[in-house]
Amino acid sequence: MGLFFKKKQGSKGSYDHENKKPVIRASICTGEQVAGFRDLNTGAFEEVMLIRDTADLLAFKERYGIEGDIEKFY
Repeated sequence: MGLFFKKKQGSKGSYDHENKKPVIRASICTGEQVAGFRDLNTGAFEEVMLIRDTADLLAFKERYGIEGDIEKFY
């Protein structure tokens, strides 16, 4: 009997298309990039996953059904 469960990676994610926008937050100093969603009303950022390479970015876009470029903010 386990207390912790692994999240299923294959499942499709969803987000509120009207109130949230997919963005990448990038650090100027370290170059670290984090994909997530910015609330259009409050400007709050919700982290979803660390982006280490192009494969991670493609996985994020595929998981949430995002097409085209994603805006970066610093």
